[in-house]
Amino acid sequence: MSQSLTNAQSATVHKPGSQVMVDMLLEHNVDTMFGYLGGVVLPFFDKLYDAPINFIIPRHEQGGCHMADAYARATGKVGVVVATSGPGATNLTTGLATAMMDSTPLVAISGQVRTDLIGNDAFQEADTTGITRPITKHNVIVKNPNELAQAFREAFYIAQTGRPGPVLIDVPVDMQIAQCPIPPKEKIELPGFRVRHQGHARQIGTAVKAINEAKRPVLYVGGGVIISGAGQALRDFAKKANIPVTMTLMALGAYDQTRPESLDMLGMHGSAYANYAVQNCDLLISVGARFDDRVTGALTNFAPHARVVHIDLDPSSISKNVNVDIPVVGDARQVLEAMANEVEYRPRKDWFEQIASWKARHPFQYDRQTDVIKPQSVIEELHRQTGGEALICTGVGQHQMWAAQFYKYHRPRQFITSGGLGTMGFGLPAAIGAKLACPDQTVIDIDGDSSFNMTLTELSTAVMYELPIKVCLLNNGFMGMVRQWQELFYGRRYSKSSLKNPDFARLAEAFGAVGISVHKKEQVPAAIEQMLSETRPVVADFHVDPEENVWPMVPAGKSLHEMDGLDIFEMA
Repeated sequence: MSQSLTNAQSATVHKPGSQVMVDMLLEHNVDTMFGYLGGVVLPFFDKLYDAPINFIIPRHEQGGCHMADAYARATGKVGVVVATSGPGATNLTTGLATAMMDSTPLVAISGQVRTDLIGNDAFQEADTTGITRPITKHNVIVKNPNELAQAFREAFYIAQTGRPGPVLIDVPVDMQIAQCPIPPKEKIELPGFRVRHQGHARQIGTAVKAINEAKRPVLYVGGGVIISGAGQALRDFAKKANIPVTMTLMALGAYDQTRPESLDMLGMHGSAYANYAVQNCDLLISVGARFDDRVTGALTNFAPHARVVHIDLDPSSISKNVNVDIPVVGDARQVLEAMANEVEYRPRKDWFEQIASWKARHPFQYDRQTDVIKPQSVIEELHRQTGGEALICTGVGQHQMWAAQFYKYHRPRQFITSGGLGTMGFGLPAAIGAKLACPDQTVIDIDGDSSFNMTLTELSTAVMYELPIKVCLLNNGFMGMVRQWQELFYGRRYSKSSLKNPDFARLAEAFGAVGISVHKKEQVPAAIEQMLSETRPVVADFHVDPEENVWPMVPAGKSLHEMDGLDIFEMA
């Protein structure tokens, strides 16, 4: 054995695997994490006892995973969650799938039975890596003590490099007890894992030429802009090139919606003016978006007059759903900055006048003359009283779409929601994670009763850690979006979509939170004022119109310009 090899081995520190796990978290600057205790993670939790990490205990592992997800989205850091083996690990799956669909950097640590018991149907054994393989960016089970430290280092690297996503490390209990080496930290090189950050100069030049020649361009912006920290680059580019901007649900906040160039959200429940602009543009510039079905409508008639520029870090996303004329593979921020150096200002007076006409004719609307509480009015009042500064989380359903339509966002990471998977129950635990990430911000969960019902036990978590989150509950007694589809497409046959809800205000009080119940339209402003002033977690239960619909709406199979609901208020 050579002297150098002997010196290297002697320099390597060995510690119990459980301590190595803690050391790896600290090496990656983890100061907050989430998780639930269980038998096979006891060695790890014993070492966490003395660790300088703020550990948050949810009431269910799914809730903990959503908290870690929202923490990551609010900060841009990697979220961390831990669960025990078997049911603990399987309870993470919905949270992992949510993070995967929305490209959230997340490291999940699951315990596992002893290596000699794996495959024997041992107590609380589950094939965690097999179960989670389709819903993680990468997963691994550690069966060799020599591989534990590197597994953690690679997990954090993979979770946040390139297109982010969740990574799971499955650690058998005997690996947590075994003596494991901590080799010196080196640059991680993974075969086949290469990320191109700078766009190809020729492709950037081709895209800039097309933009300079375009008479009716539109910037179509996705969540990748927020992930890459490209918000300011987007604003600078849009201003210099003088191009209107529309955003997906996941990109809200990437561009200041109070700016006249903003077209707000596009898609199934997007603004009419955004959808019309996309359908009539001659150049569509997609940045960090993936052309999902809720955005495009019928693909055969999507942006029919436009050439398409697609800027994305993930080459597999380009031409996946929509054929692209000018692909640019690279980081959104770096590509936008490079393009801004070459693009030229064009006045495009006729184009902006046409857009202004669509905006004037088809704003987001609802019946303001009724005596019942309209959910949109609650969100508008919330926006007024917060000055548009609150950090908003949501569940999934009608309330989510109204939060996207009627609260105007002006900064990245201000709106946190489940987009790709559409996970009901996301809102409350997400608000907890976001508040821990941003303690000085007002954090509000705009939720629906069906979505809130799924994870409402996490109110106990908010109370335990004295997190003054605000739950603005739009309670219509239905699974609202499902009911809307049943009304429109199933002859009002409301099969299994109505609910018998508890008294949410009294339930909140039982948890130790503040409960407010609102039944009358004139009570809304005072209720919101009280909700915002509370220093404890609060649930404000607004009993809203049970049959209010989200408009406009592009029915399934229709093109973006074929929107229902535009004439309802014009005829009123």
